[in-house]
Amino acid sequence: MFSILRPFLFKLDPEIAHDLAIKSLKHDYLPSKLFEVDNEEVLNIKVFGKNFPNPIGLAAGFDKSAEVYNACFKIGFGFVEVGTVTPKKQFGNTKPRLFRLTEDRALINRLGFNNDGMVEVKKRIISNEKRGILGINIGPNKETLNQIDDFSLCLKELNNLADYITINISSPNTEGLRDFHKRENLKNLIKNLVEPFKNKNEDSVLLLKISPDINNEEVQVIAEILLSMEINGLVVSNTTTQNRDKLKSLLRDEKGGLSGRPLEDVSTNLISKFYRLIGKKIPIIGVGGVYSAESAYKKILAGASLLQLYTGLIFEGPFLIKNIKKDLIKMVQEDGFKNIKDAIGKRS
Repeated sequence: MFSILRPFLFKLDPEIAHDLAIKSLKHDYLPSKLFEVDNEEVLNIKVFGKNFPNPIGLAAGFDKSAEVYNACFKIGFGFVEVGTVTPKKQFGNTKPRLFRLTEDRALINRLGFNNDGMVEVKKRIISNEKRGILGINIGPNKETLNQIDDFSLCLKELNNLADYITINISSPNTEGLRDFHKRENLKNLIKNLVEPFKNKNEDSVLLLKISPDINNEEVQVIAEILLSMEINGLVVSNTTTQNRDKLKSLLRDEKGGLSGRPLEDVSTNLISKFYRLIGKKIPIIGVGGVYSAESAYKKILAGASLLQLYTGLIFEGPFLIKNIKKDLIKMVQEDGFKNIKDAIGKRS
């Protein structure tokens, strides 16, 4: 059905097509049995003390305001991350701000954290109990006077509703956000987020989402800080403002972050660099250019314990997750592994 509808959908503005997808999922009409695969136990994995049915997750950016996460579990995702959520509702940047690079199987976005705000998101999650592992991606408002305060507000408000919280310092579309990749800025941010929970003896599972546009020195710095401070996981990575030279689309020079297939090797190489430094001490979620079982398996072998996708879903349709799982099981078994966890980092 998706192959029939895709030409029509791709004639629509990308944001209108996205809104249609959200509205369709709200009807929750697709039976989960359609998306089941045999032998999925091969993909069962325990990370952050939680049992994931499979390692394929939906990246933040699709369900920005926590409207359809339970419907997304039904189409086969092992976990779903909503957001990015900010303290106050915000419209984001001026439209047009999302561009489909069809020839490159890629997107460029400069959305700017458009979402309904943490209060509305909290209401939705309370009223619609999660049916799977749920993460919440948090960030600061554009007009905030203090970005750290915004992160703290979101964390305090949303922590107990999710299985984990992702601290997003990686978007290129919020001014100054990527400055948190610098040593002292990052240490200060993490300290301000971790210590309040330690002092109250409360549990929190905190992940850090980073930019792909970092150099080897920054990789080293971030790895050192992650190992010395209480961060539970690393998300590698968000969209890139670089890597445009080989793109075919006439839209390649649009301002914003590039996602999709052109990010595949960039992300996988960065996963490998971090895995060599942090090993399995801090689990890695691999994001960027996941559109097939082959691209997913490369990230696992490079050191990712879990994976996320979003752009691949737009180009390949909702059965992408089922197809990845089915082929991934074959690859794991052909390589002689009993479980996906045994393949983590084997080619890093």
